Amino acid sequence: MSFSESRLSLPLAALFAVFFVAPLCVLIALSLADGIEFHTLSPDNYLKFFGDRFNTAILWETILLGVKATLVCLLFGYPIAWVCARVKPRWQSIILFLVILPIMTSVVVRTFSWIVILGRQGVLNRVAMGLGLIDEPMRLLFTETGVIMVLAQVQMPLMVLPILSVMSKADTNLEDASRALGAGEWRTLLRVTLPLSLPGILAGCILTYSACVTAFVTQTLIGGARLIYMPLHIYSQAVGANNWPFAAAISVIFMVAVLLVVTGLNRLAKMSSRHVVA
Repeated sequence: MSFSESRLSLPLAALFAVFFVAPLCVLIALSLADGIEFHTLSPDNYLKFFGDRFNTAILWETILLGVKATLVCLLFGYPIAWVCARVKPRWQSIILFLVILPIMTSVVVRTFSWIVILGRQGVLNRVAMGLGLIDEPMRLLFTETGVIMVLAQVQMPLMVLPILSVMSKADTNLEDASRALGAGEWRTLLRVTLPLSLPGILAGCILTYSACVTAFVTQTLIGGARLIYMPLHIYSQAVGANNWPFAAAISVIFMVAVLLVVTGLNRLAKMSSRHVVA
């Protein structure tokens, strides 16, 4: 990089330092404080977190929630991307509009709409009972199942768009060659299409997982007070208990845990990209 090019990057570096690095340093310093008055630095808040099974259970449940919601997004998002990559441009535009529609709506509006849908007298239960599929209303609201359903619908574009982008650039002649050599549709999908789209799958998983585990509004409104995940736990410690140092420590631990998962997925993405190129 030349000197002139490095000068052009200085505004972005300054913005990154002021609005990300500096607040992160303040957060870490606050997490090491022994109280609101900041007399000394101490790891007591971290020891307190890992010394209580309640805190570690919340961390583990939040990580698992992100994994489950990401798998649901992948299960339904991959077929959508596969179909969208093969239909005519007109239908592709319609599918893309339907996929990105949740992003165009406020997260609060979307979540309250799902409260109406998932309630005991909601749309989903009424339709299921009208079709004779169930005899009594299902309990979906304030359950982990309901939270996963809403997270999957809200974050679906983050899974579909990366996969679609990779599929659109893939060489379709490889699939035609696979069929010409006698492979059926399923074998072509598993041996050719799926490996070629693996970078998009991993990129979608990274985006979807990061968004799901940090979705405070969805987790709180759909999960209710019975289901406590890390974002709500941080909020309750900071606002409810007014224990800002402990809330900062929880935030740092949560950030590190999410970064570890994302780093692992990122390494898999790089390995898959090298494999596809090779």
